[in-house]
Amino acid sequence: MQTTNETARRAVHFAVGGLAFLLRDLTPLQAACAAGAAILFNVLVLPRVAPSLFRGEERDRPWRSGVVIYPVAVLLLVLLFHRHKEVAGAAWGIMAAGDSAAGLVGRRYGRRPIPWNRSKTVEGSFAFAIAATLFSWTILIWMGRGGMEAAFLAGSTSLFAAFMESLPWRLNDNLTVPLLSGAFLAGLVQFDADRFAAAVPGIRIALLIGLAVNAILAFLFRATRTVDRSGMIAGFLVGVLTFALAGWRGFLVLIAFFVLGSGATRLGLRRKERAGIAQEKKGARSARHALANCSVGVYLAFLVSSSASPKLFALAFVCAYATAAFDTVSSEIGRAYGGRPVLITTLRPVPAGTDGAVSWLGTLAGLVAAWLVCGVAVSTGLIGGERTGIVLAAAFVGSTADSMLGATLEARGLIDNEAVNFSNTLVGALTGITLASWL
Repeated sequence: MQTTNETARRAVHFAVGGLAFLLRDLTPLQAACAAGAAILFNVLVLPRVAPSLFRGEERDRPWRSGVVIYPVAVLLLVLLFHRHKEVAGAAWGIMAAGDSAAGLVGRRYGRRPIPWNRSKTVEGSFAFAIAATLFSWTILIWMGRGGMEAAFLAGSTSLFAAFMESLPWRLNDNLTVPLLSGAFLAGLVQFDADRFAAAVPGIRIALLIGLAVNAILAFLFRATRTVDRSGMIAGFLVGVLTFALAGWRGFLVLIAFFVLGSGATRLGLRRKERAGIAQEKKGARSARHALANCSVGVYLAFLVSSSASPKLFALAFVCAYATAAFDTVSSEIGRAYGGRPVLITTLRPVPAGTDGAVSWLGTLAGLVAAWLVCGVAVSTGLIGGERTGIVLAAAFVGSTADSMLGATLEARGLIDNEAVNFSNTLVGALTGITLASWL
């Protein structure tokens, strides 16, 4: 029986990352064609000439192998970030160096498991961050970034990627790490140090106000059992950061999402409990819910206060929370009152509460919720009223992506509901940015 040479696999994984340096001198079309050719080679040829690079279960289904997903991720990076090749190159380098170092160090020297994922180790994640920083820093320098700027971009993104890699996604790291790193870095390259420095005095004042306001709200929401203890703490942190970075306007958008989502969860609760499809703890939100729905929003709030394009990221911020509101409200209203929904991938009737199920009533309720969140943003002046169509379209796309992921990956146990919620807010935000660049 053919065994897998893990050392050789890691070495190839790292070495191929060196090709990221070629992106500087290739056109996007040339880079995409090369990545496409690599996919075909890894599917059709590599299993025959180097079968030891594939693990046992991968030889019969190479499309599920990291060996094949690797060039697929590179192709997606090239397509998504063709206007910023340094982003694609650095994200590729983070995947190549970070994942290889984490696997090597984690297997040989890992002793302390990470609390939220016992299959990963502190030593492996530390090695990931160090190796990814060094490699991506070199790529950024090669592609024209200054030394200090490259260090800031590489270090911040690598720490983010190390954390993402440590989470129990159950998706292949060769896909999640580079794509999330690329999205994070694409925002970070917009960082304007002078603008952020000018905003610091206002942020300090907003931080103090945010601490007081969110302390009151945290205890209020805890007393009404809208959140559990972990949700109270996480919500407090999210609220404080949002108030400090996006101001009171952004904070009201966050509150609008939370009130709409919590209200929809409580609506028809007894009906959902009888059907066995109600949220646990009578809908009280935990830290996992808060982080899944709000992580993208907090990062965008940071970009609102520090980037060279604050209006664009304010729009993305609103799109993220409109998507979260659309998804939560449509799901909860649909479960309680939507009748027999259909599965989004087949349009066949399925029981209420099925992952990926949609209903007309739920979809309409979600659209209204997204419109209300957008209305708060428009009425406070965070975004202009002419952006309403973009927000609603982005929320619909993000919620549809949520249903698609639920019907496919979540239904197969490859990701959990929190990962789906994180993904839909990210899709909503990116859709808003894309639509704004087209219109």
